[in-house]
Amino acid sequence: QVQLVESGGGSVLPGGSLRLSCAVSGDTFSDYAMGWFRQAPGKEREFVMAIRSRSSGGRVVYEDSLKDRFTISRDNAKKLVYLQMNSLKPEDTAVYYCAAGLRMILSSVRQASQYSYWGEGTQVTVSS
Repeated sequence: QVQLVESGGGSVLPGGSLRLSCAVSGDTFSDYAMGWFRQAPGKEREFVMAIRSRSSGGRVVYEDSLKDRFTISRDNAKKLVYLQMNSLKPEDTAVYYCAAGLRMILSSVRQASQYSYWGEGTQVTVSS
């Protein structure tokens, strides 16, 4: 069983930065594709970005509108995945979720339904 725990959320002024972390339990972290999603109040959960497994070369898939401000990375030794968020805007306010999935083909990493495991989320609020 795989468990995911997000941390690093909080309140920040517009233009500020946050780094979210996702700690993953389990023995085969490097085999998992890891994704970040977010859900704002009254909206559907949306894809932020993902990083594929080590065997898939660790390729990163971005939501185009966020790629200039957000960065995803992973530390397979520490079983952590990070989401660095810069130049935050009020519209980035949401609950951010970490997700993990095995044997995910490239075209599936944007789809929340393709991930097997989810964290409980961490709140990010961007407001002046």
